[in-house]
Amino acid sequence: MKQPTLIDYSLLTILALIWASAFFNIKIATYSFGPITIAFLRVLLGSVPVLLLCYLKKIKIEAFSKDWYWFALIGFINLVAPFFLIAYGIKSVQSNLAAILMSTTPLSSTVLGHFYTKNEKFNFIKTIGILIGFSGIVYLFSDNLLIDKNNIFSALLILLGATCYVIGGVLTLKISRKKNENVTGSILIWATIILVPLVSFIEQPWSTIPRLDSTISVIYLGLVSTGIAWLLRFKILKKNGLIFQSQVSYLIPIFGIILSYIFLKEMITSKILVSLSAVLIGLYFVKKAK
Repeated sequence: MKQPTLIDYSLLTILALIWASAFFNIKIATYSFGPITIAFLRVLLGSVPVLLLCYLKKIKIEAFSKDWYWFALIGFINLVAPFFLIAYGIKSVQSNLAAILMSTTPLSSTVLGHFYTKNEKFNFIKTIGILIGFSGIVYLFSDNLLIDKNNIFSALLILLGATCYVIGGVLTLKISRKKNENVTGSILIWATIILVPLVSFIEQPWSTIPRLDSTISVIYLGLVSTGIAWLLRFKILKKNGLIFQSQVSYLIPIFGIILSYIFLKEMITSKILVSLSAVLIGLYFVKKAK
C-alpha cells in the first residue's frame, strides 16, 4: 500500500470534522426532536447517498437476502441503539463530553477483540493503553461541575452507545465477505424499518413544529454525518486501509471540544483536558501495539 499523501490526510481530517460536528448538532436537534425521531431521520436521510452510490456502481443490496437477520441485528445494534442512546444522553450533558466518551470506542473494541477474535489478543502495551484510556474516563466522571447525580445516567447511556458501536463492529465480521457499501446500505434499510413503528407510535414528530436550527441540524446529521461520512470512510478504507483510517479516533474528541465551544459556548474545564489527554495517550499505546 502506498504512503498516504497530503490529500489522504486532508480527507481523514475532513472525516474527523464531520463526525466531531455530529455531537453539537445532536444537541441542537434535541431542542425540537425526541431521541427516536433523531435516530430515525439520521438513518433515513443517511441511507440516501449510500443507496444512490450503490445504484450508480450497480452494487446489489442484499437487505432481504438469506442473511437478512444479520443485517437487521447489526442495523439495530450499530445504528438504532447508539443513535437513540447518544441523542437521549446528550440532552443532559455537554456535547464535548459526549465526544470524549465516544472516543473510547477503539479501547472497547480492543477489549472485545481479545475475547471474540483470534488475532487481537492483549499484550503489555495494549493493556497499558487500555488502562490509561479508561482511567481518563473515570477521572472525567469525577468532575462534579459537569457530571453530577442529575446527569450521570445520561453520561453512562452515551458510553453504552459507544459500546453498541463496538458490538456491531464485531457482528459485522459475520458478513465481512460482502462489500462495505452493500452492508451499510442494508443495515440502514433495516434500521429505518425498525424505527418507523417506534417513531410513529411513541414520538409522532409530525405533531410538533420544530425550530429551524434543529431542523437544519437533523438534516445535516442524516445526509452529512451519517451518509456522506460513510462514503468518505469507504474511500479512505479502500485506498489507505483500516490502520490509517483508525487515526480519525485521535482527531474526533479534539475537534468535538473545539466545535462545541465555538457553536454552543460549552465550558472546557481542566478535567476535560486531562481526561482527553489520557484517552488519546491510551489510544496511542493501543495503536502502537497493533
